[in-house]
Amino acid sequence: MTTLAVPGLAGEILAGYGDRARVHDLYDEAGAPVYHDLAAADTTEIRELTRSVRAVPGKVLELAAGSGRLTLPLLALGREVTALELKESMVALLKERLAEAPAGMGARCTVVQGDMSAFELGARFAVVVLGTTSISLLDADGRAGLYAAVRTHLEPGGRFLLSTVDVADDGADLDLEASGASGRRYRMIEHWRAGQEVRKVTILAPERETAGDGPVPVFTTAIRVLPPDDLTRELAAAGLRVVARHPLPAASARHTGVLLEAEVA
Repeated sequence: MTTLAVPGLAGEILAGYGDRARVHDLYDEAGAPVYHDLAAADTTEIRELTRSVRAVPGKVLELAAGSGRLTLPLLALGREVTALELKESMVALLKERLAEAPAGMGARCTVVQGDMSAFELGARFAVVVLGTTSISLLDADGRAGLYAAVRTHLEPGGRFLLSTVDVADDGADLDLEASGASGRRYRMIEHWRAGQEVRKVTILAPERETAGDGPVPVFTTAIRVLPPDDLTRELAAAGLRVVARHPLPAASARHTGVLLEAEVA
C-alpha cells in the first residue's frame, strides 16, 4: 500500500513524512510484531468469551488465532485447543508463545496453518471461537465459506462464539494512543464514515517519536463494518441460530462490542 491509499487524518500525517513513510500491512512479516505487542496488552472480551466456553464442555477450535491472545486463556481452562491461523508470521509467534507456556499447556494445543473461510480438519468440536472481531476480515463469500465450515465442525449441541462491533460515526477520525505489552506507545487512527463498508486503521509511532529524517514505519489494515443484527441474519440464512448476545466492554466511545453465541439450527 502507498501513502496515497491511506485516507483522512492518517493520510495527511503520512503526506507530511513524504518518502520517510514505510507502509506495511499489519498482518505481514513487518507488522506481525506490532500486532502481537498490541494484542498481548488487550484483554477485551477474554472474560466474556472464556465464561461462555466454560459452559460447554469439550474440545475447542479457535479460528484466526493470531499470536495467541485468546489461545492461552482458552488453554488455561484445561481444554484441548486447535488453533487455526492463516499467516505464517502469526503462526511462528503463536508457536513461540506456546513453547514458553507452562508445562503441559502447549501439549494440549494443535496449531494449524489454514484459512478460516475454507478448512477441513476431520474433527468436530464442542465450541468454535472467532474472537477479536476477526470475522470483519472476510468478505461476503469468505463469510459464507466460514459458516459452512463451522457447521461441519460443530458437535451436536455445540456453540459458535464470535465477536463484532457496532460503530458510531461522529464525523471525525478516531485518533488515540495505546500501549503495547512491551510498554511501547502507538498512535492509532481510524477513518470511517456512515455508509462505508470498511473502516481503515493506521498505526504508527506518536509524533513526538518520529522527529529527524529516518524512516517512519506505518501499519495499516481494513476492517469491515458488520453490525450484530446483520451478522445474526447472515448466520440464520446459513443455518446457524443466534441463541445469546453478550455485551462486551467498549474499546472506545465509538465502538460497541457484542459477543454472539450461535448453534446449528
